[in-house]
Amino acid sequence: MPLVNYSPSVVRNEAFSSYLDLWGNVLQATGNALVADSEEEVSLDKFGNKIQAVGNLVVVVGFLADVSEKVETELNIKGNLIQAAGGSLSFADALNEELTEDAFYDIYGNLLQVIGNSMQGIGGIKNLKKSDGELINAAGGWIQAVGSVLTLIGTIKNV
Repeated sequence: MPLVNYSPSVVRNEAFSSYLDLWGNVLQATGNALVADSEEEVSLDKFGNKIQAVGNLVVVVGFLADVSEKVETELNIKGNLIQAAGGSLSFADALNEELTEDAFYDIYGNLLQVIGNSMQGIGGIKNLKKSDGELINAAGGWIQAVGSVLTLIGTIKNV
């Protein structure tokens, strides 16, 4: 079982928490891949979404592979930092848009995802060093989730 639990006060069963984390990453990878595939032109956002999907898949491999807790945590850290890198590209692309209400969702959604993923990576590093990274992981997960919802709203409004 992973050392990471993103909602410690809500989900007390570690196996169920891992199940939710796994499927959350599968769904996020799918969403990022679909968004990247829907973009007709080559852009930083298209590459950013592809990179984020890869980061999610790295986290998924950590859940599904028969590896030690340490390796699983390392994959989780790397996956979150890869997602942050991809989100940074999408954020940079969003900054190049004309500043409209729709751009607000992309800019702040991507920024929050980068912050959240980075916090999750830091929390994982703290866990590896036998320090308590649970709170920073949980906060990062929720910040990333809010960013994802803002990005989704922006995407839906652009359709």
